[in-house]
Amino acid sequence: MLLKLERGFDKFADAIGNFTAIVIVLMILNVTYDVIMRYFFNTGSIAMQEMEWHLFSVVILLGISYTLKEDGHVRVDLIYDRLTNKKKAKINMVGVVFFILPVALLIGIESIPYVVESFASNEQSGDPGGLPYRWIVKSMIPLSFFLLIITAIGFFIKNLNVYKGLHELDEYNLKGEIENLKNELNQHKHHVVDIDGKGDDK
Repeated sequence: MLLKLERGFDKFADAIGNFTAIVIVLMILNVTYDVIMRYFFNTGSIAMQEMEWHLFSVVILLGISYTLKEDGHVRVDLIYDRLTNKKKAKINMVGVVFFILPVALLIGIESIPYVVESFASNEQSGDPGGLPYRWIVKSMIPLSFFLLIITAIGFFIKNLNVYKGLHELDEYNLKGEIENLKNELNQHKHHVVDIDGKGDDK
């Protein structure tokens, strides 16, 4: 039962991650357009420039939830790395209950009036040609923290499963990813050299 719940929450977090990835692509296209228009055609759009930080805000706010699911947030690993999986899981569960959930609930609730005020006043950019409906991007603040609450519950269940011995702790490994990238680059270099006839694969 708990494993099924974990998979359900993981799918939910993955959906957030996929949506965030789409927003990142849109942001890259937006920035590319702005740079081309500014440096090659000596023109630009205030609205498109503002859209950059709107999209960036969405990426950061939604990325919090997906990063928690992947256990990719920065932490000081002087002690944590040396602990057993059960102790790590216990620390993670305590962190969810006493830190993540209270803070996420506080920010989520307290930011709602901020959005309502923006909607009621029809807040828009103060710059001519800027974006209207600023309440849309501001609404991402409470939404993102309510999504964080959901993914935090999934993170708690995942660590509970580890604590109960149902599976191992699947941690985010930045060093491992860097090593994998290095290996892939080296393989690519050897492949290119072999194609050019300048050397052999090693």
